[in-house]
Amino acid sequence: MNNETFEKTQFNEIKVQLSSYAISSFGKKRIENTQPHSKLSVVEKRLTETTEAKKLLDSSLHVPFMGLQSIEHITNQLEKGFVLTPQELLECADFLRSLRLIRQFFEKNQTVAPLLNRYGQGLNDFNEIEEEIYQVIRNGRIIDDASRELRRARRDIAETQDKIQELLKKFIRQNKEKLQEAIITKRNDVFTVPIKSAYKKQVKGTIIELSSKGTTAYIEPSNVSRWNEQLVYHKMIEEAEVYQILATLTGLLAEALPLIQQNIEIIAEFDHIFARGKFSRELKGITPEINSDGYIHLVSATHPLINNAVPLDLTIGEDYRGLTITGPNAGGKTVVLKTVALMSLMTMIGLQIPAKEGTEIAIFDQIFVDIGDAQSIENALSTFSGHMQNISEILRKTHKNSLILLDELGSGTEPNEGAALAIAIMEEFYQKGSILITTTHYGEIKRFAEQHPDFITAAMDFDAEHLTPKYRLLIGQTGESNALWIAKKMAISEQIITKAQNYFNDRSYDLEKKSFKTKTKKQPTAADEMSYYKGDKVFLLEQQKAALVYQEIPFTENVKVFLDNTFIEVPKRRMKLEFRATELYPADYELENLFEDFHTRKERRDIDRGSKKAQRKLRKEALQRRQE
Repeated sequence: MNNETFEKTQFNEIKVQLSSYAISSFGKKRIENTQPHSKLSVVEKRLTETTEAKKLLDSSLHVPFMGLQSIEHITNQLEKGFVLTPQELLECADFLRSLRLIRQFFEKNQTVAPLLNRYGQGLNDFNEIEEEIYQVIRNGRIIDDASRELRRARRDIAETQDKIQELLKKFIRQNKEKLQEAIITKRNDVFTVPIKSAYKKQVKGTIIELSSKGTTAYIEPSNVSRWNEQLVYHKMIEEAEVYQILATLTGLLAEALPLIQQNIEIIAEFDHIFARGKFSRELKGITPEINSDGYIHLVSATHPLINNAVPLDLTIGEDYRGLTITGPNAGGKTVVLKTVALMSLMTMIGLQIPAKEGTEIAIFDQIFVDIGDAQSIENALSTFSGHMQNISEILRKTHKNSLILLDELGSGTEPNEGAALAIAIMEEFYQKGSILITTTHYGEIKRFAEQHPDFITAAMDFDAEHLTPKYRLLIGQTGESNALWIAKKMAISEQIITKAQNYFNDRSYDLEKKSFKTKTKKQPTAADEMSYYKGDKVFLLEQQKAALVYQEIPFTENVKVFLDNTFIEVPKRRMKLEFRATELYPADYELENLFEDFHTRKERRDIDRGSKKAQRKLRKEALQRRQE
């Protein structure tokens, strides 16, 4: 799969919405890096995880995630060798405590979520580190009793501050007339009193700061200086002891960091799983049945990014492997393609999908799309060239277990050539064993899908009475493009609409007379009218040899024939029918055998009867193609 598929189907938008339900940056990164998985057992496990998470949420049970938002920053600080702050230590302790609580939570609810409980058993207990942190830090601060030295330093600080307060209050009482205000204030972390500028030279002490207007001098009285110096000393002792305590606690976490990071990985996965559970609840999703056989059965599936989307019922991969959708522009054909793709992609990352019970989703190795305008100014590509470049890339990469979604296949060029090329491309994807869904306006493609035994048509429902689309898919029907309705809706004049209607009714425009005239059809020759069928024996006039018919080439007068173990194209007028296949072979004869050598035929039969050797060979060839 490629990013083109994810962008064109809006799958990346689904992942953005899913990410919004994650709590942590770790969980969001998990979601960002998650890719749809093509292994059935992995998808089953992912869906089980989501189902269990949703059951817990539906029961109003919530996982006790704590400290998740800050744990990435804290582990980064530890890796860089920084000493953590008291607040960071508390947040880390909260996270470590949550590990224990989460493990207990899943043990308590193991009957509802047995798989998640098994994951929870992988969480470790960091109880000793938790207690060390909680014992010495409270309310974001190291407590006094964290150590004897810290208790003594803080007692000395308190006593010194009391002494300074006592001396300054006495100074205020004795010098009221010199004071700007009778208060004690701190300037540059020094206790001072505000003195009127006129008296600043009359007061013994140190001027610590002057007011902006120069009217006030903040002075440290001389009898207080010694005590302020003492206070600074005691604070230095306190800071050194606090740093030592923080460094010791940080060291405990640094030693346990590898194990903590392992637990973070588990918690990140839980965050991812519960984000899927929350999003699935929002979508009112269900867990679909899944298979690896290419079988899709959608029951009232809705596009998850469209409000009030019309439910989609669709089945493919059992009775037919190709679906061609017809109908008007703006009728919902592209939404059908995107809905099918999203139902598969969402399932493959473990999300429940907005559909009804009975829905079954195929798990594909690859999902490729060609949707929207592929024009590229930078690469000088027209719309048609852009589509062909994209389809060419898909053809090179696709194999049997692939889902191919092609919007307006063959459009953007001359209609007859576009339709013929589209049919050839559809046949090639079919021969590769892919599941193919296409949309088209071309009648030739509709007819091809109607006539092919392994294809089926579908139409987007249209209200002919009110001329409005219903956005509902009708399997087994064909629809019209309703171009005239759309043109009328876009305010094209009635005169133009009428002329177009006349042209549509098999009339052509005479430029000289500026009026419509009936077309004259070319009369086909007898040779052109001759139809050939697989296995017919014909004589080639140019080669003067007999050959076997393989198939008629659509929209041409050519036939593909098998001559000298090679397929070639020959015009009908240069060949002559000798015998019909019905005259040469029994009714139940497998005509395909005429065009295969013994080894190819044997290999195909071995695959059909389930030969393990043949299947191993197929897997080996598939692996080689992927590596190439």
